[in-house]
Amino acid sequence: MPPIGRGGSGALHLVLVSEQQRFPWPAASATGVGSCPGDDPDEMARTVFGELPELPHLPELPERGAGADLVGRGAALLVEFPVEVQPSGWRVVQRPGRDLTRAADFLSYDLDALEDRAHAYTGPLKVQVAGPWTLAASIELRGGERLVADPGAIADLCESQLEGVRGHLADLRARVPGAQLLVQVDEPSLPSVLTGRVPTASGYGTLRAVERVAVEERLRALFGAIDAAGALPMVHCCAEAVPIDLLRRCGARAVSLDATLLTRAADEAIGTAVEAGIGIFAGVVPGSDAVLSAPAANVDPVREMWHRIGFDPEHLAGTVVITPRCGLAGASAAYVREALAACRAAARVLRDEPRR
Repeated sequence: MPPIGRGGSGALHLVLVSEQQRFPWPAASATGVGSCPGDDPDEMARTVFGELPELPHLPELPERGAGADLVGRGAALLVEFPVEVQPSGWRVVQRPGRDLTRAADFLSYDLDALEDRAHAYTGPLKVQVAGPWTLAASIELRGGERLVADPGAIADLCESQLEGVRGHLADLRARVPGAQLLVQVDEPSLPSVLTGRVPTASGYGTLRAVERVAVEERLRALFGAIDAAGALPMVHCCAEAVPIDLLRRCGARAVSLDATLLTRAADEAIGTAVEAGIGIFAGVVPGSDAVLSAPAANVDPVREMWHRIGFDPEHLAGTVVITPRCGLAGASAAYVREALAACRAAARVLRDEPRR
């Protein structure tokens, strides 16, 4: 990606290239994080494509139960790595069973609904997959401990996921041939993996932090596979202290986060990322039913950060995509439409931001 350079006034200016060339989404774009309420993939696909015509995403419906959840959807993409649901969560087993069949069926239903709605669609389309470190922190080994505690099991999981994601992207290409795919790797557990906060099986302790070099190696391999498939790799993490520098080094081309959690301490990492050509998906609208603020108020945290770092306002709407703060699975169907409309309105505010 071409860089952003510092002008003589201290503001940051793009060098020789516009955002439309740097990113596949149009300026003043909005999208969803992924999860939505309900159990009807056709209805939710219709809602998403109606409310987000310029940057739609594949809806996820975890309300349907085990297999439709984040980890279950990730498990459905694993190749020769069977897991099943235990009272404590997903666990590695010797052979696949009905839990994996149900997870694969849910994913198939969702992709069928996407194809029906978007087969002739041309433009950017975001899909989501569970990240390797969130899977490793969530799936249990046969003995009950989290998989993230075993380097050999991590290697097997990541290799299995790489193969599964490649096949998934090939399937998406066939279903929506005109789409420019953005692949959002969901990593809500990544900060806990890096800081040693994943609980042990007993619940009385925590597992040792995974070394950053190992974390980076696995993420770099996944992002590289996504990029090689002609898609844009990005990451979503709505936790505090998102490791933006690490994600940039691994090859993420965009980072999705909760903008209301950003502090001045993140300014340098965000500034470096944007200079490196990385897009920011800024969560500003509440993810569950709430009284929505005016569009300008919603994006105040983003505008304040942008001006604090010293970026030129001219490039704000092209670099930043507006989203809800996190998934909308806990919201009502009516609120989903309101929240996505609020994201669109907030994105227009960024486009109309005056130069300073």
